[in-house]
Amino acid sequence: MIAPTKGVAPQRALLTVGAQILMASERQSLTVTQAWRRLQKWRTENDHKAPVPFWWFVLALDVLYALGTVELRDDILVFREASRAA
Repeated sequence: MIAPTKGVAPQRALLTVGAQILMASERQSLTVTQAWRRLQKWRTENDHKAPVPFWWFVLALDVLYALGTVELRDDILVFREASRAA
């Protein structure tokens, strides 16, 4: 689920979706809705056809939070710089 397995395609693994969220957001502060829309647009533009439902997107955000990459401040997702995430 977090990493690709027999049952979870590489383009749907939570780490992959989390990385896609980071690329789509360009590490700008966004609302959850804006991040969701940017991810959908990014996946379409980059020909990722495997569906990612909203709840899977939220799980990917949870993984990013657990890794110290994103936090929620006043209903805004704030992405930390790579050097500060550790």
